[in-house]
This record gives sequence, C-alpha cells and structure tokens, in this order.
Amino acid sequence: MSSRADVTPGAPTVVYTDGACSGNPGPGGWAWAVSPDGEPSGSGGDLETTNQRMELLAVLEALRSLGAGSEAGAIEVVSDSTYVVNCFRDRWWYNWQRNGWKNSKKQPVANADLWQPLIELVQAGDVSFRWVKGHSGDPMNDLVDELAVAAIPTEP
Repeated sequence: MSSRADVTPGAPTVVYTDGACSGNPGPGGWAWAVSPDGEPSGSGGDLETTNQRMELLAVLEALRSLGAGSEAGAIEVVSDSTYVVNCFRDRWWYNWQRNGWKNSKKQPVANADLWQPLIELVQAGDVSFRWVKGHSGDPMNDLVDELAVAAIPTEP
C-alpha cells in the first residue's frame, strides 16, 4: 500500500471514484482508488440504490478516508459522473443551500443526505474535481469501475 508520502510534495492526491448499479434503482456498488497505483482504495455497496447515490457515496467515502477537511492536503477527485463534477464546477450546491435544499423546481434536492456531508468536506478542505470520460481506456477509471461493479451485492 502506498502512502501520501509517495506523491510529489505539494502535488494533490489524485483519487478516482465511480459508482455502478445493476438496474436503476437496484443493487449498486461504489469504489475509489488513489492514483497512480490504485492504493489505497475502498469500496462497498447497497442492495437497493441508484447509480447517482453510488457515484456520490464513492466521492464521500474517498474524501472521508483521505482526511479531507482535516490533515489532508490538496485532493483532486477524478470522476466520470457529470452529476458530481458539474455540481462543483457550476456551484449547484450554493443555490441548494441558499434555497433550503430545494432545487430550481422548488422540489427537495435528490440525495441531499449525501450531498450535505460531501459539500461540508469539500468546503473544509482543498478539494477539486475533474471529469474523465468513462469506459475510454483510462486505467484508473477502468480500475474503479471494476471495483464498483465487484462491490455490487448479489444477495440480501
């Protein structure tokens, strides 16, 4: 297992995240892994969930595990989820907070139970986001996809 000390001083820790679902909703898995060698990493799953929840949970668990908002330095999250990346790029969360966790249609924000702690970690730390095209041959994206699919529970 590599440590953050293996990374160039001052460079962000780059973590890839992914979620997967067998049916949507259905059983799903999430995973994260630190570049360049995939260690450390983490994964898990739920029997009844959605792909978006798994994408969010992957990022949330990665940031928690890497200590975002506390002892961690800069962290770059790489995801193939536009749902995750665009939220931070376009600051959707800012309006959600300002509007009492209602979206532009005045409906409750989907997955607010995951967005709220995730946004707190991002605000408390030095976290950035980058989008990568899924299933495009990026070795780390392929790895977290495999880990997320493998984490999908098959039985209750």
